[in-house]
Amino acid sequence: MMVDYGKTYLLRIINAIMNEEMFFMVANHSLTVVGTDGAYIKPINTSYIMITPGQTMDVLITADQSPSYYYMASRAYAVVGAYDNTTTTAIVQYNGNYTPPSTPPLPNLPNYTDTDAAANFTVRLRSLANEDYPVDVPQTVDTHMYITISMNTLPCVNNSCDGPDGSRLASSLNNISFVEPSIDVLQAYYKGINGVYDTDFPNEPPYYFNFTGDDLPDTLLTPERGTKVKVLDYNSNVEIVFQGTNVMNAAENHPMHLHGYSFYVVGNGTGNFDNSTDPTRYNLVDPPEVNTVGVPKNGWVAIRFRADNPGVWFMHCHLERHASWGMDTVLIVKNGTTSSTSMLEPPSYLNPC
Repeated sequence: MMVDYGKTYLLRIINAIMNEEMFFMVANHSLTVVGTDGAYIKPINTSYIMITPGQTMDVLITADQSPSYYYMASRAYAVVGAYDNTTTTAIVQYNGNYTPPSTPPLPNLPNYTDTDAAANFTVRLRSLANEDYPVDVPQTVDTHMYITISMNTLPCVNNSCDGPDGSRLASSLNNISFVEPSIDVLQAYYKGINGVYDTDFPNEPPYYFNFTGDDLPDTLLTPERGTKVKVLDYNSNVEIVFQGTNVMNAAENHPMHLHGYSFYVVGNGTGNFDNSTDPTRYNLVDPPEVNTVGVPKNGWVAIRFRADNPGVWFMHCHLERHASWGMDTVLIVKNGTTSSTSMLEPPSYLNPC
């Protein structure tokens, strides 16, 4: 990347990686984050960012160092299991006459397991929330959902799979591992095809335990399997608290993503969510508006949004392996009372899948 000394550049950074959240830095340069997921935020001056799969960030960088070569670099933030521990690099190269270094300096990226570094960055995100770019955070809630996020196992015939004790790996939301139907949920909902999905995705987990405790019992390993969706009334205010768990001793940061919406991240914390005390600390003034949020390892995140976009919307972990293992559900937002608040009709011809 060629730069002129003294100029400021806008980097539009996208994490297009399948299964890893990433730290990103530019050696010897400061970064100013001004937007995420297409919405402005209060500028954050930082030496690094942590960005999850599917997230986007708008970052300013000023070429204010001695003209030379400098590495920009990124590597995984991964707190459990196997991951790619390489570092990907490119070079910021100043224009002008100078002697290039034999080896450009590398930034001092946070360690792969540096949960504090990840949390210290994400907690600083705030919406711009001014007259030109206001926020519209729901102040009251019609539908409350408390959703646990877990890694699981499913049994295999004759213990023939490669997971623990011959099982296969799975994942779940509220102890339900999503099964992809042969007919897509959108088509089934729009055309009224019965038997494709059930509308009883629960508002809370089926049983409570110390979600973030150590050495949880094996009885928690096997989830229910099903194609279960949640139906929401048009224009209702929704709050979802995502609760990370330590089932299988496999707690990690889960980037939860919702199609069709941006939502406000009104709260987050470590440990188990306390419904009595934690909501009193919500930020309902200038929370960031995003479409993907990292649920911290052994922690929780609270989001709010207004269900004003009718349709059938996938909600899932943006780590691809977790989504393919069942860490998904679907939110169906019913039509409003007018054509402009109802789902669009499909085009006359749809390309076959």
